[in-house]
Amino acid sequence: MDTNLLLALGGGAVLGLLVGILIWNQILASRGRSLRALTEQAHADVASARAAGEREVAILREQQLVSAREESLALKEEAAREAAKRREDVDRGERRLAEREAQVGERQDRLRGEERAVEQRRGELVKRSEAIDARAAAIEGAHQDVQRQLERVAALTREDAAREVRQQVEDEARTQAAAMARDIKEKARHEAEKEARRIIAMTTQRLASEHTAETTVSAVTLPNDEMKGRIIGREGRNIRAFELATGVDVIIDDTPDTVVVSCFDPIRREVARRALGALIVDGRIHPGRIEELVVKARKELDAELGELGERAAYELGVHGLHPELVKLVGRMRYRSSYGQNLYEHSKEVAWLCGMMAAELKGDVTLARRGGLLHDIGKVLTHEHEGTHVQLGVEVCRRHGESAAVLNCIEAHHDDVPHDSTESVLVQAADAISGSRPGARREAFESYMKRLTKLEEIAGAYDGVEKVTVIQAGREVRVIVMPDKITDGAAQTLSEAIARRIENELQYPGQIRVTVIRETRSSDIAK
Repeated sequence: MDTNLLLALGGGAVLGLLVGILIWNQILASRGRSLRALTEQAHADVASARAAGEREVAILREQQLVSAREESLALKEEAAREAAKRREDVDRGERRLAEREAQVGERQDRLRGEERAVEQRRGELVKRSEAIDARAAAIEGAHQDVQRQLERVAALTREDAAREVRQQVEDEARTQAAAMARDIKEKARHEAEKEARRIIAMTTQRLASEHTAETTVSAVTLPNDEMKGRIIGREGRNIRAFELATGVDVIIDDTPDTVVVSCFDPIRREVARRALGALIVDGRIHPGRIEELVVKARKELDAELGELGERAAYELGVHGLHPELVKLVGRMRYRSSYGQNLYEHSKEVAWLCGMMAAELKGDVTLARRGGLLHDIGKVLTHEHEGTHVQLGVEVCRRHGESAAVLNCIEAHHDDVPHDSTESVLVQAADAISGSRPGARREAFESYMKRLTKLEEIAGAYDGVEKVTVIQAGREVRVIVMPDKITDGAAQTLSEAIARRIENELQYPGQIRVTVIRETRSSDIAK
């Protein structure tokens, strides 16, 4: 039974295998037919797409041909228009050229006619010139005859007579010119001096000003001599720190209860004086405390300088100054010029300018502003290169001052011409402020050198008999020889001496040059 079962199972398996093979063959056959159908369909689609592409290419080719034909026609039309335009230009140019040729021909004909007329006129002129030459020769012969007769009568040659006449005319002209110039100058000087004396005298009387002389040292009083040792410190460290922080020299000598602070910069000297006074009061003297109090003193002084500038501007009615200019005005308090305090000098010049401008119906505000700022450059000469005039003009221009104020600054030493009456008043007020008694001090040696130099300059001219310098060098009187110097030459000599003094000497204020020429005749009655 087991055998039959096995056989039955084996037959079933074989039968199933056969059935599966048959089914697989059918599946393969069906897939083959499908693949062939798909291939044929794909070939058909490719052929259809190829045909459609060929049709589109043909259409595009046709469109391009049409577009090319249209562009070709447009280019031909454009070329035709351009050729027509060029033909028109050529025709127009030919017509213009023909017209110019016609004009040139007409002009040539006209020029030929004018040349003929000129030749005819030239011939006439030649004939007239010959006639004139003949007449001139006859006149010259007659003139020579007359001249020979005059020379025989006067016993002088032509050159001698001409020289004598020229000399007489020159002497008369020089004498008349000198007399006229002297009369004009005397009249103008008389009127100007009369009015100037009135204005200056009135303004000087109305102005009351103090004058201080700055030095290069400041004395600080000590409570006792023991404080000197504390200021010096161990091995001099305190005094070195103080001098380094302030930039001054501290002089400690045998003077009892006094220490001297020395420096050419008055502002640094003032900072050092205040800081040293604060150290003495505080009592704690060491490098750290020294630096702290020096910084504090510098800040306090800067604030005080600003207040001084504001006070001066307020007193003078000068408004709208730039803050930096206000500070520079305050710094003038610690600057001096020929021993005269610059702050007081500038205020005094401003007051004088304002008073004189009011008398002359000028701009009082401009005059005071120019007077206050005219020497502001002297505050900067310690730190910058250049004259005080150049520095003053530069700083005021940088901070928005007007051209009129700049001219007042730049012209007060005649560096440039004066552009206004107020500019001239600034120069005059500067001279008045600097030349009044006690305003400025100078060393005796320089004073004597200036007097000697004045005498040398005036005595160097020919015809000068005696030179006298009077009024502390404010006037030079020159006595000349009357037989060598005429009245006209005396005026010229005074001007020459004055110009040479201006060029060779430096002096405050003005110097008057007076040339004296006198002729004395005497006799004795018996």
